[in-house]
Amino acid sequence: MSSTTMPQSSTPVVGFEVDTTSSTTDIFLSTVAENPGRPLVAKPDGDGWNELTAAEFLAEVKAVAKGLIALGVEVGDRIAIFGPTSYEWTLSDYAIWYAGGISVPFYDTSSESQLSWMLTDVDVTRGLVASREHADRVRAAAKAAGRDEPALRVWDDGAFADLAEAGKAVTDEELEAARSQVGSDSVATIIYTSGTTGKAKGCVLTHANFVQTAQAARHQIPSVLDTNMRCLLFLPQAHVFARFIEVLAISNGALLAHQSDLTKLTDAMGSFRPSFILGVPRVFEKVFNSALATAQTGGKEKIFRRAEQVAVAYSKALDTGKVPTALKLQHALFDKLVYSKLRAVMGGNVTHAVSGGGALGSHLGHFFRGLGIIVLEGYGLTETTAPITVNIPEKSKIGTVGVPLPGASVAIAPDGEILAKGAPVFREYWNNPEATAKEFHDGWFGTGDLGSLDDDGYLTINGRKKEIIVTSSGKNVAPAPLEDVLRRHPIIGQPVLVGENRKFVSALIFLDSEMLPGWLKNHDLPQMDLREAAEDDAVQAEVAKAVEQMNRTVSRAEGVKKFTILPIELSEENGYLSAKQSVKRHFINKDFAAEIDALYAG
Repeated sequence: MSSTTMPQSSTPVVGFEVDTTSSTTDIFLSTVAENPGRPLVAKPDGDGWNELTAAEFLAEVKAVAKGLIALGVEVGDRIAIFGPTSYEWTLSDYAIWYAGGISVPFYDTSSESQLSWMLTDVDVTRGLVASREHADRVRAAAKAAGRDEPALRVWDDGAFADLAEAGKAVTDEELEAARSQVGSDSVATIIYTSGTTGKAKGCVLTHANFVQTAQAARHQIPSVLDTNMRCLLFLPQAHVFARFIEVLAISNGALLAHQSDLTKLTDAMGSFRPSFILGVPRVFEKVFNSALATAQTGGKEKIFRRAEQVAVAYSKALDTGKVPTALKLQHALFDKLVYSKLRAVMGGNVTHAVSGGGALGSHLGHFFRGLGIIVLEGYGLTETTAPITVNIPEKSKIGTVGVPLPGASVAIAPDGEILAKGAPVFREYWNNPEATAKEFHDGWFGTGDLGSLDDDGYLTINGRKKEIIVTSSGKNVAPAPLEDVLRRHPIIGQPVLVGENRKFVSALIFLDSEMLPGWLKNHDLPQMDLREAAEDDAVQAEVAKAVEQMNRTVSRAEGVKKFTILPIELSEENGYLSAKQSVKRHFINKDFAAEIDALYAG
């Protein structure tokens, strides 16, 4: 594979010098020194927030780090963090780094077998966990793996106060001696992949990966990541995307808050009033579908649909540089009637959002920009410390995932695979030199995703290499773009296209239990559970209509010929979705093989 013959896109480093020496705590200390009184982290406090200054947060980090050292933690020790997104998660992370350790995040939804594998593979002997229930799960997983129980400290049981007390005998000099042994090339964390295509692999990310990627992102989108940024983090912090934003906020002196309970997200947004949010595409789809359902309940679906059309048209007109006067007037009207209310739901202060972990789709991108919120799509993997590309606010191309960060490059291999190179790219897979060697080609990391580059170097994602469906007639079908269209329907939670080596493409439809009751009520239908809904004629007809509309966007060979509605919902808890809400197709294909065969019977 010759790099000279591949389409490539690179962004040069201009206007700053790459930091090749600092660790994450070096940058943290610089942030504190620059303005120790600046609010840096917000902790939930009743219906409001208690803001900690940079100096106050540093004091808490140092106290916990001293406690870890007092308990015997040494430089390079691997320490698990297991719990929901929270202030305690960020405190644990920075305390482990400050003590010279390596943090190993466990997903809150990890199964016993997944925990056993990670404990064994990375040899975790200590952990900071949220609750006794989390501790019990770790101990059960260790027992199942035939390992000694790790030494665990439980947040809910006063872990941090106990560690601070234990660390009083550790001097500042001893703490600094441990912290300063960690440099740019030291391992910061080992994050396990979600396992959507097989057994989870531990991605080794260094302090340089985080520091240099955060530095590059700050220069790529400076208008978003300024010191006035208020970020509400609600994605799982075990996921690299949320983790990167954690480091980015702390490094940049922004105010960081956390909320793991998505049922309280609207309240949290209202009280914290973030200026910046990040999410996976499913989050933005949920916002849209919830707004639509509210409009339907209030008998205002026609108004909402018209507002939706105007928002998309207005955004597209912005790309041409000329918005017709009539469209401006309509947009101003709907801003009062609809858009302002949607912005208010998100706290009324959000100007930008970053979407990653999958393709958002141009329709939703234009809708949110027409709403007054610029959604910057980016692209990356655990192996690229989250972003390798991101759109630039001043020159965003909706439908693409932007251009490489400064100092990074992407290329398109002859088979369409996206290759990546630069500061964000990880070092290796933990204890797995074969997998590492398999994914690197002449210095380029093979992402497993398919994409294309336009003349300006903007990247578009076309799907996963391993997910391409090849029908028996040889037609290649990328399922992701078609599934994105179907998922826009309120009652469709997850559509999964199938048809590998079959005569045509079919779809497994999994309904959205959260949106279904409102839809049934708005259509004067009785309430029903997922099993009843899967067999209901009206629901069947509605899904058929959504499939028909989707089919109009593709050729006959790519369209869905048959579908079946299955009476369960895909979730992290039942193992069918990853933490970033990606479908684990190998499990779907295995567990629903009979239903798939039935679609092709006869």
